[in-house]
Amino acid sequence: MPESKKKILHVEDNYENLVLVRRLLQYHGYDILEADSVSKAVTILKQQKPDLILMDINLPEIDGDTLTSKLKSIPYFRDIPVVAITANALKGDREKSMLAGFDGYIEKPIDVDIFPDQILGFLNHRAE
Repeated sequence: MPESKKKILHVEDNYENLVLVRRLLQYHGYDILEADSVSKAVTILKQQKPDLILMDINLPEIDGDTLTSKLKSIPYFRDIPVVAITANALKGDREKSMLAGFDGYIEKPIDVDIFPDQILGFLNHRAE
């Protein structure tokens, strides 16, 4: 369990994926903010600064690569780790996302046995 309650923003347009991630992370003591669209994510980010952002790549308004690139260009958000959670698993997809500014990459379907440790690793890396 995290030492202090960390805030994680999950940007995902698939309801089932939102619920799965919420349940896993709440069980492990995280405070979850959810956005099912880019516009909702931007609204949340104007009000709160999460400790970590989990970002789907395939979003309806703009893709997660573009949003992440924009966030990383703003000094206030630059230090927030952004992790892609995506079904995009073709050759070159990971590299494309990393070039867009993602700090990590998790393929769907999420492995529920290792997911909490992956999240903790991304949060701990931020502190280094």
